[in-house]
Amino acid sequence: MVDLTLLQSVSYIAGALGVCVAAIFYVLNLMISQRNMRQTLDTRKLQFVTSITSQLLSEEGHRRYFELLNMEWKDYDDFERKYGSDYNMDNAAKRLNVWKTYNTLGMLVREKLIEPEVIYKIDGVNSCFLWSKFRDVIAEWVRRYGGEDMLSDFEFLNNELLRLKSSRDPSYRIPETLSRYVPSK
Repeated sequence: MVDLTLLQSVSYIAGALGVCVAAIFYVLNLMISQRNMRQTLDTRKLQFVTSITSQLLSEEGHRRYFELLNMEWKDYDDFERKYGSDYNMDNAAKRLNVWKTYNTLGMLVREKLIEPEVIYKIDGVNSCFLWSKFRDVIAEWVRRYGGEDMLSDFEFLNNELLRLKSSRDPSYRIPETLSRYVPSK
């Protein structure tokens, strides 16, 4: 005959094993859920960055980019007369669209929502060319209209991308001619 205390001990052990198995399955399900949430978050980040950069990488985006790089002015007043919103609303809209797009990307990098390497792999140092071209204009525009924090993430993005470029190619400098063709001598 089976001893009642043995049956009771087996019953306790079976109950304890059941609780342990349930806990293990709960932890495994929790880990799987967290992994799926991270993958979903990464996918959403990638979709967000893709939606932002798609306008920069399109044919029209490249046309805007080169139009901005080919602008010429003597000083800030000359810039405003040629390209300011009072005289050239189309150019002002294009310019602010591109500046604020790069500012948004810089904010995402600064907030560590995306790595600077992602932007570097997508767009290289194109934003650095624009920052180099418009640095003085942006500084004056910010002083007059935007407040000191306006477009600060555009500058942050510039610094991060140049840091990455310098780590890969220490001799690299933004060309003074920017995108203009310079024939070899």
